[in-house]
Amino acid sequence: QVQLVESGGDFVQPGGSLRLSCAASGSFFSIQDMAWYRQAQGKERERVAFISRRGVRDYAEFVKGRFTISRDDAKNAVYLQLNSLQPEDTAVYYCTAGFSQRSPVTTFRKWGQGTQVTVAS
Repeated sequence: QVQLVESGGDFVQPGGSLRLSCAASGSFFSIQDMAWYRQAQGKERERVAFISRRGVRDYAEFVKGRFTISRDDAKNAVYLQLNSLQPEDTAVYYCTAGFSQRSPVTTFRKWGQGTQVTVAS
């Protein structure tokens, strides 16, 4: 059973920083794309950042250079560095990844359980 587990969420003051981590475990051949989403209370889930297998990155407009996504394929992990956090960044942050598997050849997507980020004075 493939799983994604996030960590690093916390309570921080405006202007603060956090580093979110997400590690994959279980049996799979490779990890394709990886991404972070967030969902604020009462709002729809939205994509924050994306990184392809080759390291191509894409960010939501609201990130505005404050967040950085990275991955470590040796550790089957993806990270999100959050800087200059603001109250509107308060949300549950989820990681997701596309996996490939052999025998049979297949691809599938998994989501983590989420980690809470709260930004307040």
